[in-house]
Order: sequence, then structure tokens, then C-alpha cells
Amino acid sequence: MNFFQIKKKQSLPISVSKAWGFFSDPKNLCVITPDYMNFKIIHSDNRSIYPGQIIKYSVSPLFGIRMNWVTEITNVKEGSYFVDEQRFGPYSFWHHKHFIREIKNGVEMEDIVDYRVPYGVFGKLLHQLVIKKQLGEIFDYRYNKLHEIFGEYDKMDSYTRNKNLKNII
Repeated sequence: MNFFQIKKKQSLPISVSKAWGFFSDPKNLCVITPDYMNFKIIHSDNRSIYPGQIIKYSVSPLFGIRMNWVTEITNVKEGSYFVDEQRFGPYSFWHHKHFIREIKNGVEMEDIVDYRVPYGVFGKLLHQLVIKKQLGEIFDYRYNKLHEIFGEYDKMDSYTRNKNLKNII
């Protein structure tokens, strides 16, 4: 079986409640997905995520070919984590865990995606040539977009920063 995994971490200078508010709203998927993916939500019940929620959207992940993708939110611990799993879509398996953890002066976001590509040897080759790179680009886009929206993370608080500046001057 050809299982793959992506792990990404990012620190943001926001509170857990602000991070949760943003990431638990399915509409924000459009904001953090590159335009070339043509991501469009087809159906969502306009609620914050909850276990059992079904989200249907269309996306063009490869060569501009439009396809439907259906995910289910399977686990939620408010303010801490949620899990979405593909029910129908381009992967033969997709399990995406989103963790939010409070850190000094912000939050640490962690994504862990376990996935499997279809089509056996052809799928594995396509993964090496296209899919792996594209997923990396999508997560890089997300990383940059989140910094654009929320700002750069600085683990130093203003007191320490000002104290350090005085020592330099």
C-alpha cells in the first residue's frame, strides 16, 4: 500500500479562540487554498465544525480537471483539534488532523495528513512527479497566507524585545 504523510507546523501571533474561530469555519478553506485549485464549497450548513458534518466542494487538483470532494468532520475537541476525512474525492484515503496549541505569544498550528493515492503503480508515479510537489505548494501557500492574515509570529513579548533593544543601543 502506498501511504504517505505530510506534517506541517506553524506559529501564529493570535489567541487560541481566534485561531479556532478561523479554522473551524469551513468558509475559510477558500481563503487558504490557492486560486489555481478553483476551490468552491458546494454545500456546507454554515455552522462551525462539529462531528458528523459533511462538507461538499469542487476542486481542480490536477491538470485543471474539476472534481467533487466530500469530507466529513469526524472528531472535534473545541479549541484543541479536529479531524476531517475524505468520503469521496481524488484520494483513495485522506485523513487530516488539525491541532491548535497555545504557546508563548500565540498558537502553534499543526497539520498531519495521512493519505493514499489511487491507481497503484501509476498513482505512485504520479505522486512522485506531481502530487507530492503540489501538496507541498498548497501547504506553502497556506503558510504564507496565514502570515499575511495574522502577521508573523515573534516568540518574544514586548517587554523582552524592548529590554533587548536597550541593551543593543
